[in-house]
Amino acid sequence: MKPLKKEDISQEVFDLYDDYAHNKIDRRKFVEKLSLYAIGGVTVSSLLSFITPNYLDTLLVKPDDPRLVSEYITYNSPKGGGNIKGLLSKPKDTKGKLPGVLVVHENRGLNPYIEDVGRRTALEGFISLAPDALTPLGGYPGNDDDGRALQRQRDRNDMLEDFIAAFEYLKNHEDCDGNIGVVGFCFGGWISNMIAVKVPDLKAAVPFYGGQPSAEEAAQIKAPLMLQFAELDQRVNAGWPDYEAALKENNIEYTAHFYEGVNHGFHNNTTPRYDAKAANLAWERTIAFFKDKLK
Repeated sequence: MKPLKKEDISQEVFDLYDDYAHNKIDRRKFVEKLSLYAIGGVTVSSLLSFITPNYLDTLLVKPDDPRLVSEYITYNSPKGGGNIKGLLSKPKDTKGKLPGVLVVHENRGLNPYIEDVGRRTALEGFISLAPDALTPLGGYPGNDDDGRALQRQRDRNDMLEDFIAAFEYLKNHEDCDGNIGVVGFCFGGWISNMIAVKVPDLKAAVPFYGGQPSAEEAAQIKAPLMLQFAELDQRVNAGWPDYEAALKENNIEYTAHFYEGVNHGFHNNTTPRYDAKAANLAWERTIAFFKDKLK
């Protein structure tokens, strides 16, 4: 059988995976429904293999990249989960202090993709911190299924406190100039929005396909926003009109980009939801935004 390609997969399969990845259905129901699309020589196992993340072959910046100093640190989150592990990355040959970027994971902990994004960010001239909100439960367990199950055991507002504490750690780091932005994906997009709500001295936020705060919460935002959306992501996009209305009503600086024909998770290059053109453009815009705002 020929290897599956993205164009071989119906949109319904991507929507089904989105439901599974966001805990709308359990694995048994996911596999059961996936079997409906195992036709024409395509097996359930081949569909599963194709649509689940491939972390081994997709790293863009290796953990031992000689251009970086990248290491795990621990910081304290007194209002959240206590001692939290995170990946701290910065350019190796740096003179002077750097602006900082907080990198926030999806709903499955600090997996290899998010660590890679942290390193990519550092290569652009920032000191980055990518925390693991699963630290109180033993940390990212090595696969996303178990990671999602663990993250469901934590209260999301406690996890928000963990990332706010990470902001404070990064702001006060000896190699940071105190100008901090945040970028997050999915759950991390919601965290990015909420850090903009909760932290008045945040300099910039870039939520990728993230859940939105209430109108009352949005009114508290001080930081400029760059919001990245996938055109086919009906679940997240449904909340955008109300959020945009609140941003406009409160004269909050924002730019919103919708990427045509792509799914939720399009920036994640470890799954077939990845769209290289949209991901590269969104990332170029993100880095340019941080370079402009973190001064």
